[in-house]
Amino acid sequence: MNEIQIAILAWLAGLLLGAFFFGGLWWTVRKCVSAQRPVLWLLPSLVLRMSITLAGFYYVSDRHWQRLIVCLLGFIMARLIVTRLTRTSVKGQTCGTMETRHAP
Repeated sequence: MNEIQIAILAWLAGLLLGAFFFGGLWWTVRKCVSAQRPVLWLLPSLVLRMSITLAGFYYVSDRHWQRLIVCLLGFIMARLIVTRLTRTSVKGQTCGTMETRHAP
């Protein structure tokens, strides 16, 4: 397998790892909103997501820093994609920092 094919596979692996990590984060935050004890969701989720992601980076890099960089690029691109897909619409939401109007 040539280097370009390996780089493409490393990039795809980064996309998948990023989708898993940031998609899992989004899911966890949504669960925590309604949970009585959100730490029971946050802590195990963090450990699981970090463990799988770091193991994936280690496996994909195979002691080649170039593959690690390409995988990281895919990971960052997945972050941008997941952020865009999970963004809620601004219309109809009120911002917590907006000041209320008072009568003079």
